[in-house]
Amino acid sequence: MRIEKDFNLRQYNTFGLDCRCNYFIESGSVDDFVELAASYDLPPEKILLLGGGSNFLFTEDFDGTVIYPMIQGMEVVREEGEQVWVKVGAGVVWDDFVAWAVDNGLAGVENLSLIPGHVGASPVQNVGAYGMEAADTIYEVEAVDIQAAERVTLGVVDCCFAYRDSIFKHQWKNKYIITAVTFRLNKKADFKLDYGSIRAELEQAGEEVSLLAVRQAVIRIREAKLPDVNVYPNAGSFFKNPVVPATLAQEMKEKYPAMPLYALEDGTAKLAAGWLIEQAGWKGKALGQAGVHDKQALVLINKGNATGLEIVRLANEIKKSVFLKFNVWLEPEVNVL
Repeated sequence: MRIEKDFNLRQYNTFGLDCRCNYFIESGSVDDFVELAASYDLPPEKILLLGGGSNFLFTEDFDGTVIYPMIQGMEVVREEGEQVWVKVGAGVVWDDFVAWAVDNGLAGVENLSLIPGHVGASPVQNVGAYGMEAADTIYEVEAVDIQAAERVTLGVVDCCFAYRDSIFKHQWKNKYIITAVTFRLNKKADFKLDYGSIRAELEQAGEEVSLLAVRQAVIRIREAKLPDVNVYPNAGSFFKNPVVPATLAQEMKEKYPAMPLYALEDGTAKLAAGWLIEQAGWKGKALGQAGVHDKQALVLINKGNATGLEIVRLANEIKKSVFLKFNVWLEPEVNVL
């Protein structure tokens, strides 16, 4: 177990922000985290569970302990008919897991290629893209109950998954250290090609539909639109795509025929936050050292030495502009601390 005091988190958040925490604890052992929970009083408000740092925006130093699980490993734990259950350590890089699944002919996460972060963060945020989300394949979550200092297994129903949301962001916030996630994948793919430009990308490349072809198409699309985090530090999509009543969506569609619109089964509709932001005039714009990416308006970037507060200010100005133009309020996908 690695324990650091007064630790700089610059290398542990993809916005590249200078911020410190009182203690930083990193380990690849579940037993270490059980022992940690049993040995120290860790009140929830003094804990931050970090899984790659790709979904956090720090506006100040963190007055507490950052816990960074680095548990590795990917293994098939069950196979039944067309379904395969795969247990993945919380510290595995998410895209490494997706690549492994595709290489092994297992479907269900291929559209989630190149999403930053670690596997342990996927149930918390319910990561998603191009018509897929982690909740579609998560079977169970293994964790350490911090207060009880014991291992637990949480079923998918327990996690209360919703769009970019889960119980880990609310009632169970900082209650569990996620150590592994088991996914139920399929030998036979149910391809989702009509979100974004996946189908067009495949057709343009002249490729037959396959797990590898879809993964490569998603990677090309994302790399063409998203900035390199090493050049312009960012957290990927900053805002959630807003879900609005079908009546409002239809009124907007009549006024803006080119507006992307995805009808949902519950009678609501999902709008494209990036399109709304672009129409509000923010694409490629900046406030100080905080900017909006010039190829994907959904991504806010650190253009150099931005502070967390500068990025928050930019996000708030964008939210106001979109609301005044469309009467739609954007919510951040990124956790602001």
